Amino acid sequence: MRNWPLLAALAAALPTFWACQALGPRPAPETARREKDSAAYLAHPLAVGQLVFHADFLLPENHRLLGELVAEREAIVARLRLPPSATPIHVHLFADEMAYRRHVSREYPGFPERRAIFVESEGRLAIYAHWNDAIAEDLRHEVAHGYLHASVPSIPLWLDEGLAEYFEVSRGRNGVHRTHVDHLASQLAAGGWRPDLRRLEQLATAEQMTQLDYAEAWLWVHFALHSTEGAAGALIDYLAALRLPNGTAAAPLSQRVDQLLSEPRAGVVAHLRTLSQ
Repeated sequence: MRNWPLLAALAAALPTFWACQALGPRPAPETARREKDSAAYLAHPLAVGQLVFHADFLLPENHRLLGELVAEREAIVARLRLPPSATPIHVHLFADEMAYRRHVSREYPGFPERRAIFVESEGRLAIYAHWNDAIAEDLRHEVAHGYLHASVPSIPLWLDEGLAEYFEVSRGRNGVHRTHVDHLASQLAAGGWRPDLRRLEQLATAEQMTQLDYAEAWLWVHFALHSTEGAAGALIDYLAALRLPNGTAAAPLSQRVDQLLSEPRAGVVAHLRTLSQ
Protein backbone atom coordinates (compact mmCIF):
# COMPACT_ATOMS: atom_id res chain seq x y z
CA MET A 1 0.00 0.00 0.00
CA ARG A 2 1.12 3.49 -0.70
CA ASN A 3 2.57 5.60 2.09
CA TRP A 4 0.00 8.20 3.05
CA PRO A 5 1.63 11.38 4.52
CA LEU A 6 1.18 12.81 7.98
CA LEU A 7 0.49 16.44 8.80
CA ALA A 8 1.76 16.63 12.37
CA ALA A 9 3.77 18.85 14.66
CA LEU A 10 7.45 18.88 13.82
CA ALA A 11 9.54 18.07 16.85
CA ALA A 12 13.28 17.73 17.36
CA ALA A 13 15.71 18.14 14.47
CA LEU A 14 17.78 15.23 13.20
CA PRO A 15 21.09 16.37 14.71
CA THR A 16 19.41 16.22 18.13
CA PHE A 17 18.28 12.69 17.33
CA TRP A 18 21.79 11.52 16.65
CA ALA A 19 23.16 13.32 19.69
CA CYS A 20 20.63 11.57 21.92
CA GLN A 21 21.82 8.22 20.63
CA ALA A 22 25.21 8.90 22.20
CA LEU A 23 23.64 9.04 25.67
CA GLY A 24 22.80 5.32 25.64
CA PRO A 25 25.11 2.34 26.23
CA ARG A 26 28.40 2.34 24.34
CA PRO A 27 27.70 0.78 20.92
CA ALA A 28 29.72 -2.01 19.35
CA PRO A 29 32.75 -0.83 17.34
CA GLU A 30 31.10 -1.42 13.94
CA THR A 31 27.91 0.32 15.08
CA ALA A 32 29.96 3.18 16.51
CA ARG A 33 31.77 3.60 13.20
CA ARG A 34 28.49 3.70 11.26
CA GLU A 35 27.02 6.21 13.69
CA LYS A 36 30.13 8.38 13.42
CA ASP A 37 29.86 8.31 9.62
CA SER A 38 26.14 9.06 9.83
CA ALA A 39 26.72 12.02 12.10
CA ALA A 40 29.35 13.35 9.70
CA TYR A 41 27.01 13.13 6.72
CA LEU A 42 24.13 14.71 8.65
CA ALA A 43 26.38 17.61 9.60
CA HIS A 44 26.73 18.52 5.92
CA PRO A 45 23.30 18.87 4.29
CA LEU A 46 23.12 18.87 0.52
CA ALA A 47 21.07 21.68 -1.07
CA VAL A 48 19.73 20.92 -4.54
CA GLY A 49 17.30 23.52 -5.81
CA GLN A 50 14.55 24.04 -3.24
CA LEU A 51 15.37 20.72 -1.57
CA VAL A 52 17.78 20.33 1.34
CA PHE A 53 18.84 16.71 1.86
CA HIS A 54 19.94 15.46 5.28
CA ALA A 55 21.12 11.87 4.73
CA ASP A 56 22.85 9.57 7.19
CA PHE A 57 24.85 8.16 4.27
CA LEU A 58 26.86 9.55 1.40
CA LEU A 59 24.34 10.93 -1.10
CA PRO A 60 26.01 11.90 -4.40
CA GLU A 61 25.05 15.36 -5.58
CA ASN A 62 24.72 14.06 -9.13
CA HIS A 63 22.39 11.17 -8.22
CA ARG A 64 19.76 10.78 -10.95
CA LEU A 65 16.87 10.82 -8.45
CA LEU A 66 17.88 14.24 -7.12
CA GLY A 67 17.72 15.68 -10.61
CA GLU A 68 14.33 14.07 -11.10
CA LEU A 69 12.98 15.63 -7.90
CA VAL A 70 14.26 19.07 -8.92
CA ALA A 71 12.60 18.67 -12.32
CA GLU A 72 9.35 17.73 -10.57
CA ARG A 73 9.19 21.25 -9.16
CA GLU A 74 9.25 22.71 -12.65
CA ALA A 75 6.57 20.28 -13.79
CA ILE A 76 4.27 21.22 -10.90
CA VAL A 77 4.80 24.95 -11.34
CA ALA A 78 4.21 24.78 -15.09
CA ARG A 79 1.26 22.36 -15.05
CA LEU A 80 -0.62 24.15 -12.29
CA ARG A 81 0.64 27.67 -13.07
CA LEU A 82 1.83 28.15 -9.52
CA PRO A 83 4.30 30.84 -8.51
CA PRO A 84 7.64 29.22 -7.65
CA SER A 85 8.52 29.31 -3.97
CA ALA A 86 11.93 29.57 -2.32
CA THR A 87 10.75 27.94 0.92
CA PRO A 88 13.24 25.14 1.69
CA ILE A 89 11.94 21.58 1.84
CA HIS A 90 14.07 19.46 4.15
CA VAL A 91 14.39 15.82 3.09
CA HIS A 92 15.71 13.53 5.84
CA LEU A 93 16.92 10.19 4.48
CA PHE A 94 17.96 7.10 6.40
CA ALA A 95 19.95 4.23 4.90
CA ASP A 96 18.60 1.81 7.50
CA GLU A 97 14.87 1.15 7.87
CA MET A 98 15.09 0.45 11.59
CA ALA A 99 16.93 3.70 12.26
CA TYR A 100 14.20 5.52 10.35
CA ARG A 101 11.41 3.76 12.25
CA ARG A 102 13.07 4.43 15.61
CA HIS A 103 13.31 8.11 14.77
CA VAL A 104 9.73 8.40 13.53
CA SER A 105 8.31 6.45 16.47
CA ARG A 106 10.18 8.69 18.89
CA GLU A 107 9.13 11.93 17.20
CA TYR A 108 5.57 10.79 16.41
CA PRO A 109 4.56 8.11 18.96
CA GLY A 110 1.74 5.86 17.85
CA PHE A 111 2.00 6.87 14.21
CA PRO A 112 1.34 3.93 11.83
CA GLU A 113 4.33 2.54 10.00
CA ARG A 114 5.00 4.28 6.70
CA ARG A 115 7.95 4.19 4.32
CA ALA A 116 7.90 7.99 4.12
CA ILE A 117 6.08 10.94 5.69
CA PHE A 118 5.61 14.63 4.98
CA VAL A 119 5.39 17.06 7.89
CA GLU A 120 4.44 20.74 7.94
CA SER A 121 4.76 22.81 11.08
CA GLU A 122 4.93 26.58 11.51
CA GLY A 123 5.97 27.09 7.91
CA ARG A 124 8.71 24.45 8.02
CA LEU A 125 8.37 21.68 5.44
CA ALA A 126 10.06 18.33 6.04
CA ILE A 127 10.09 14.82 4.65
CA TYR A 128 11.37 11.67 6.34
CA ALA A 129 12.05 8.45 4.44
CA HIS A 130 14.29 5.41 4.36
CA TRP A 131 16.08 4.19 1.26
CA ASN A 132 14.24 1.25 -0.32
CA ASP A 133 13.26 -0.22 -3.67
CA ALA A 134 10.35 2.23 -3.95
CA ILE A 135 12.28 5.32 -2.85
CA ALA A 136 11.77 7.14 -6.16
CA GLU A 137 7.98 6.80 -5.95
CA ASP A 138 7.99 7.63 -2.23
CA LEU A 139 10.00 10.81 -2.70
CA ARG A 140 8.12 11.97 -5.78
CA HIS A 141 4.94 11.75 -3.71
CA GLU A 142 6.23 13.43 -0.56
CA VAL A 143 8.23 16.09 -2.42
CA ALA A 144 5.08 16.95 -4.37
CA HIS A 145 3.43 17.69 -1.02
CA GLY A 146 6.34 19.95 -0.16
CA TYR A 147 6.20 21.91 -3.42
CA LEU A 148 2.42 22.25 -3.18
CA HIS A 149 2.42 23.45 0.42
CA ALA A 150 5.23 25.89 -0.33
CA SER A 151 3.01 27.62 -2.92
CA VAL A 152 -0.51 26.84 -1.64
CA PRO A 153 -0.40 26.46 2.16
CA SER A 154 -4.19 26.17 2.44
CA ILE A 155 -4.59 23.41 -0.15
CA PRO A 156 -7.43 21.04 0.85
CA LEU A 157 -6.56 17.51 1.90
CA TRP A 158 -8.22 15.70 -0.99
CA LEU A 159 -6.56 17.91 -3.61
CA ASP A 160 -3.19 17.76 -1.87
CA GLU A 161 -3.35 13.96 -1.99
CA GLY A 162 -4.78 13.77 -5.49
CA LEU A 163 -2.02 15.95 -6.90
CA ALA A 164 0.68 14.08 -4.97
CA GLU A 165 -0.65 10.81 -6.39
CA TYR A 166 -0.59 12.36 -9.85
CA PHE A 167 2.97 13.65 -9.63
CA GLU A 168 4.36 10.50 -7.98
CA VAL A 169 3.93 8.74 -11.33
CA SER A 170 7.19 8.56 -13.25
CA ARG A 171 7.67 10.81 -16.26
CA GLY A 172 6.39 9.64 -19.61
CA ARG A 173 3.17 8.12 -18.26
CA ASN A 174 1.03 11.29 -18.38
CA GLY A 175 0.14 10.96 -14.72
CA VAL A 176 -1.68 7.64 -15.25
CA HIS A 177 -1.58 5.74 -11.96
CA ARG A 178 -2.29 2.21 -13.14
CA THR A 179 -2.94 0.83 -9.65
CA HIS A 180 -5.64 3.44 -9.08
CA VAL A 181 -7.17 2.88 -12.51
CA ASP A 182 -7.50 -0.85 -11.90
CA HIS A 183 -8.85 -0.40 -8.38
CA LEU A 184 -11.47 2.17 -9.37
CA ALA A 185 -12.52 0.19 -12.44
CA SER A 186 -13.06 -2.95 -10.38
CA GLN A 187 -15.02 -1.06 -7.73
CA LEU A 188 -17.14 0.64 -10.37
CA ALA A 189 -17.93 -2.69 -12.05
CA ALA A 190 -18.86 -4.24 -8.70
CA GLY A 191 -21.19 -1.37 -7.88
CA GLY A 192 -19.20 -0.46 -4.79
CA TRP A 193 -18.17 3.03 -5.86
CA ARG A 194 -19.44 6.10 -7.65
CA PRO A 195 -17.47 9.37 -7.91
CA ASP A 196 -18.49 12.06 -5.44
CA LEU A 197 -16.23 15.11 -5.31
CA ARG A 198 -18.34 16.83 -2.67
CA ARG A 199 -17.79 13.88 -0.33
CA LEU A 200 -14.02 14.06 -0.87
CA GLU A 201 -14.08 17.77 -0.09
CA GLN A 202 -15.53 17.03 3.35
CA LEU A 203 -12.61 14.83 4.42
CA ALA A 204 -10.55 16.70 7.00
CA THR A 205 -7.82 14.29 8.12
CA ALA A 206 -5.63 11.71 6.42
CA GLU A 207 -6.94 9.10 8.85
CA GLN A 208 -10.38 9.47 7.26
CA MET A 209 -9.09 8.67 3.79
CA THR A 210 -9.20 5.13 2.45
CA GLN A 211 -7.26 3.66 -0.46
CA LEU A 212 -10.36 4.25 -2.59
CA ASP A 213 -10.43 7.92 -1.54
CA TYR A 214 -6.83 8.43 -2.62
CA ALA A 215 -7.59 6.74 -5.92
CA GLU A 216 -10.67 8.88 -6.52
CA ALA A 217 -8.79 12.06 -5.59
CA TRP A 218 -6.17 11.13 -8.19
CA LEU A 219 -8.89 10.46 -10.78
CA TRP A 220 -10.53 13.87 -10.35
CA VAL A 221 -7.12 15.52 -10.75
CA HIS A 222 -6.29 13.48 -13.84
CA PHE A 223 -9.73 14.16 -15.31
CA ALA A 224 -9.31 17.89 -14.76
CA LEU A 225 -5.83 18.03 -16.27
CA HIS A 226 -6.39 15.69 -19.22
CA SER A 227 -10.05 15.85 -20.23
CA THR A 228 -11.20 17.98 -23.15
CA GLU A 229 -13.92 19.59 -21.07
CA GLY A 230 -11.89 22.62 -19.97
CA ALA A 231 -11.74 21.49 -16.35
CA ALA A 232 -8.02 22.25 -16.16
CA GLY A 233 -8.84 25.96 -16.12
CA ALA A 234 -11.24 25.44 -13.23
CA LEU A 235 -8.55 23.60 -11.25
CA ILE A 236 -5.91 26.23 -11.97
CA ASP A 237 -8.31 29.04 -11.04
CA TYR A 238 -9.19 27.22 -7.82
CA LEU A 239 -5.53 26.92 -6.84
CA ALA A 240 -5.06 30.62 -7.58
CA ALA A 241 -8.05 31.45 -5.35
CA LEU A 242 -6.62 29.33 -2.55
CA ARG A 243 -3.45 31.45 -2.57
CA LEU A 244 -5.38 34.64 -1.81
CA PRO A 245 -5.51 35.98 1.78
CA ASN A 246 -9.06 34.62 2.15
CA GLY A 247 -8.25 31.46 0.23
CA THR A 248 -9.97 29.12 2.67
CA ALA A 249 -13.27 30.80 1.72
CA ALA A 250 -12.79 30.07 -1.99
CA ALA A 251 -15.63 28.27 -3.74
CA PRO A 252 -14.78 24.55 -3.80
CA LEU A 253 -13.76 22.82 -7.00
CA SER A 254 -16.98 20.81 -7.08
CA GLN A 255 -18.98 24.03 -7.42
CA ARG A 256 -16.71 25.29 -10.18
CA VAL A 257 -16.90 22.01 -12.08
CA ASP A 258 -20.70 21.93 -11.75
CA GLN A 259 -20.86 25.35 -13.38
CA LEU A 260 -18.61 24.18 -16.20
CA LEU A 261 -19.96 20.70 -16.92
CA SER A 262 -23.52 19.44 -17.12
CA GLU A 263 -22.64 15.94 -15.86
CA PRO A 264 -19.23 15.96 -14.14
CA ARG A 265 -19.71 12.54 -12.52
CA ALA A 266 -20.55 10.95 -15.85
CA GLY A 267 -17.55 12.71 -17.34
CA VAL A 268 -15.12 11.36 -14.76
CA VAL A 269 -16.53 7.83 -15.13
CA ALA A 270 -16.12 8.04 -18.91
CA HIS A 271 -12.56 9.26 -18.37
CA LEU A 272 -11.84 6.27 -16.13
CA ARG A 273 -13.21 3.86 -18.71
CA THR A 274 -11.00 5.41 -21.37
CA LEU A 275 -7.95 4.94 -19.13
CA SER A 276 -9.00 1.34 -18.46
CA GLN A 277 -8.90 0.37 -22.12
